[in-house]
Amino acid sequence: MIMMIHKKDLISLAMKNGFAGADVVKTEEIPFEFSFRDYCGENLCGDYNRNYTCPPDCGSPEAMYQRILSKPRAIVLQTVWKIKDRYDYDHIEHCRYVHNEMSILLKKQLQSKGCDGFVAGCSGCMICSPCLKQQGEPCPYPDDKYSCLSAYCVYVKKLADRCGMSYSGGAGKIAFFGLYVCD
Repeated sequence: MIMMIHKKDLISLAMKNGFAGADVVKTEEIPFEFSFRDYCGENLCGDYNRNYTCPPDCGSPEAMYQRILSKPRAIVLQTVWKIKDRYDYDHIEHCRYVHNEMSILLKKQLQSKGCDGFVAGCSGCMICSPCLKQQGEPCPYPDDKYSCLSAYCVYVKKLADRCGMSYSGGAGKIAFFGLYVCD
């Protein structure tokens, strides 16, 4: 059964789950830039063709765009983390992991209330690390896996601005963004 949950209740639940910022937008208002997919091909993150949720396995930019548009709205989710060093990759990866775990928890809470949807994360799926694609095994978590906003070609800076959220998080901080795309 699909249940319509009001915008203020969605935002409130996200904030209660520890997100620093949350807003609800119509999916048709999410800014996309298909040329961002070229950055995935540069493989700076190391997951290109090594993670089921990353290109080329996740689908074409058009397919990802259509997936987001298949639902009418999305909760924009922001976490903000203190960092001492922008090159402390272990700490930054931990923050990304926690952000995505928070998103999956929120997804499960909303699905239990009848609000069906999926997560678009702040990185490629990190549930299995490394992704079992590298061993030629199927994904054991098909209902929880998530692709990153970059794979969806979401223009995150414009989305953050539209929602009144700081894209960078401020001095000594870093911000991460994700979506729960839902009915």
